[in-house]
Amino acid sequence: MTYATYPSIVGRTVVVSGGASGLGEEFVRQFVAQGARVGFVDIDEERGRALAEELGASFTPCDVRSVPALQAAIDGFANDLGSVTVLVNNAAHDMRHTIEELDAAYWEDRQAVNLRHQFFAARSVAPMMAEQGGGSIINLGSISAHIDLPDLVGYITAKAGVEGLTRALARELGPQRIRVNCVIPGWVMTERQLREWVTPEATAHIEASQCLTEKLYPADVARMVLWLAADDSEHCTAQKWVVDGGWL
Repeated sequence: MTYATYPSIVGRTVVVSGGASGLGEEFVRQFVAQGARVGFVDIDEERGRALAEELGASFTPCDVRSVPALQAAIDGFANDLGSVTVLVNNAAHDMRHTIEELDAAYWEDRQAVNLRHQFFAARSVAPMMAEQGGGSIINLGSISAHIDLPDLVGYITAKAGVEGLTRALARELGPQRIRVNCVIPGWVMTERQLREWVTPEATAHIEASQCLTEKLYPADVARMVLWLAADDSEHCTAQKWVVDGGWL
């Protein structure tokens, strides 16, 4: 198949969180291929540096649970690559956990790694985007907030919060022509999902739940993210964009 290219993305500075593997890695690859200047953060320093060297992207090792470290990384990308006009809030961690395991400290950790950083990253880039006449913030939600997955209470709560955050930020930042959207992927066949969770039983559940029975892959989600980053979607904000093969 032949997919779209976006002239409006060429030369833009794009920041991706959690960009060393999984969906984030695909976002980094696709934005570089579109001619963007890409900076990304990830806790996996070895893999992040290897990807940056391969693609010519800019990488800063960062645990997004540290708000000061995340803000410093974003400022560094802006200094090196130019003012950020596209932010992809992708970093997350969907480790399974029971209700009994969710003590107060672990609850706060789940919110920090899956929700809190999205707000502070958005707040960091908003002044730059306003100065440039606008921008696009793309928050990654999850189908898990809408379907019957067990052992994910903390993660699901955070991902549901991403949808509310998206609506609130879109309203607050709209006057500066900053668009804020939420992409909700279905069950995507990342390396980690295939290794840890996609059993034959899970595959049967996916096929029974989706209208389109073939599996989803990171590039399927990346194409939606690219469109939301480009001027082609210039009047689209405060929305949820579902890429799930028709599960919801």
